[in-house]
Amino acid sequence: MALRRSRVRVPLGPLVVEGLMRLIESNRSTVGLWPTHGWLGLVLIALFWPLNWVLTGLRTHWGFFPLWLGFCLTVDAMTLRRTGDSLLTRDWRAYVGLFFYSAPAWWLFEIINWRTQNWYYLGREAFSSWGYFLLASLSFSTVMPAVFGAAELIASLTLVRSMRTGPVLCVTRVRSLTMFGGGWLLVGLLVIWPRFFFPAVWLAVYFILSPVNTWMQNRTLWTDTARGDWRPVVSLALGCLLCGFFWEMWNFFSYPKWVYQIPFFDFWRVFEMPLMGYGGYLPFALELFALYHLLSGFTRNSDRQQDYLRFAEPRT
Repeated sequence: MALRRSRVRVPLGPLVVEGLMRLIESNRSTVGLWPTHGWLGLVLIALFWPLNWVLTGLRTHWGFFPLWLGFCLTVDAMTLRRTGDSLLTRDWRAYVGLFFYSAPAWWLFEIINWRTQNWYYLGREAFSSWGYFLLASLSFSTVMPAVFGAAELIASLTLVRSMRTGPVLCVTRVRSLTMFGGGWLLVGLLVIWPRFFFPAVWLAVYFILSPVNTWMQNRTLWTDTARGDWRPVVSLALGCLLCGFFWEMWNFFSYPKWVYQIPFFDFWRVFEMPLMGYGGYLPFALELFALYHLLSGFTRNSDRQQDYLRFAEPRT
């Protein structure tokens, strides 16, 4: 299938990337030198970004993972340089674990998409079912490391670190039951009327899993909002939005690639994604947070992993 490249109207990608780098550099800390794994990340990006965009034919099935591994290592290195701490250096075993938790977490959304059909993959027909499953799982394994790494980088910015205390929102039995029931109601509406309720997928999973994590005594965002600390929520949402930009930009000239067919909002596309679709990345980050703590809660190292992600410094 021929690829169409006519939807880029302005050189948005390079402009936004430059703007993001200037924002981060303007908040730069002098904690440490650029770490070795950061150089590896930059090399992977410099190599596999052009390969995914310039080569013809099938290439992204083998180029997606190293490109996004480069992104993960680069944002981790940026956080380490700014704060002296990062996901990889804090606990490399837990960092590797993110890749294993990530694939089944994203397959959940792929299963839901069988009903909503909001996106599909060009080039899928070139692979056997098992080949597609294995290669897709490898690509999906980068979602959590990318989002959580970007979120910790966002959390290190002065604007986020200095956020004032916000509304106090505590977990209660009524709120947990309401969220849990509301989540399943959204799932039901999505299944019955996917054309109208497809956005519910980006809320339903969090509504269901946050109460479950509370009942299982896993970590939840309630711990932070009960103190009026909304920095983890903001860091997660903006970190995922940052990843969303790179997902969509790098996908645009890749092959295989995903494309969208979204009812009612299929306009003002930025790369393949309709502009309003980027709003889904904000709650998606919260769903990943809930999924990670649910899955890690079943492991023998659950106590250590429950405190692994850090999106806010303790207030003094």
